[in-house]
Amino acid sequence: MENRKKIKLTAYEVREDERIFFEEQAKLLNLEIIYTSETLNRKTLALAGNSIAVTTLGQSRIDKALLTCIKQMGIQCVATRTVGVNHIDVNAAKALDIHVSSVNYAPNGVADYTVMLILMSLRKYKQALFRINVNDYSLSGLRGKEMKDLTIGVVGTGSIGKQVLKNLAGFGCELIACSRHEAEDVKDIARYVSLEELYALADVISFHVPLTDKTSQMVNRNSIQSMKDGVALINCARGEIMNINDLIEGIENQRIGALAMDVFENESGIYHHDRKNDIISNREMAYIRQFPNVITTQHIAFYTDAAVQSMVNGALVNIVSAVHYGVHKIETVLSC
Repeated sequence: MENRKKIKLTAYEVREDERIFFEEQAKLLNLEIIYTSETLNRKTLALAGNSIAVTTLGQSRIDKALLTCIKQMGIQCVATRTVGVNHIDVNAAKALDIHVSSVNYAPNGVADYTVMLILMSLRKYKQALFRINVNDYSLSGLRGKEMKDLTIGVVGTGSIGKQVLKNLAGFGCELIACSRHEAEDVKDIARYVSLEELYALADVISFHVPLTDKTSQMVNRNSIQSMKDGVALINCARGEIMNINDLIEGIENQRIGALAMDVFENESGIYHHDRKNDIISNREMAYIRQFPNVITTQHIAFYTDAAVQSMVNGALVNIVSAVHYGVHKIETVLSC
């Protein structure tokens, strides 16, 4: 790397916990990096003057107009430090010959967090915690369920869904799964069924699907009606796969027994920000979290030291690969 010309790039949405990994990779990969905590937009794009690449997280909205400006500035690469690319107009980037890359990280962190949310939901941890805080040590209403007595369904058996099933295998529960692509190693621990059958059989359903036209709003009034009474729903995927108003209805009429969500529709600009002194215009978020059987967290299932390092390293390696080896001529979206 020492013999190659230094690559200049601008990193947007940089958190303090990412800086150490950026600085380590800058030395290893011969990079000159401009840092900002701001999102990438028309105004902040000026910070990327003379940069050949930019990297962002998922709060930036990189549409065709912004990509056109990026192209005009001579920027060749947009590397998102996220797995999903739904915040980027990938088709527009391809038409403009701008390389777009995403990253992968080990599934363990999200899978571990998913199992934690399942256990918290089944053992009514939120209700118990609230009581402790006001010196109420009563038992009424806190009786939980044991996983060995339940059927747990996993929708989507990519790397994260597969790891969730592996984590759950030791609890003695019956495991069923539904996925567009069936994995042979999953069949050793779970039984593949149709989505309709999974909804009908599962006491707990955990979703691990990407956000696409087919998965958007897949949990809605109709699908909830096809589930078991008192079902527990877990979402560590994307908020948009669930229709929030239909979820509220399902909780209020007690079709849904428990709900745990690490993600939320229209969370951008709220999650990962300090908004304690602000008026937040997301009524559904404010309303749904008041239910005793609903757990919400601020999109942190991914947030481990190993994952953060992998996301930064992956984005920077993708940029180097595109600039030095012309990977963007081969593939529009690269997962490292």
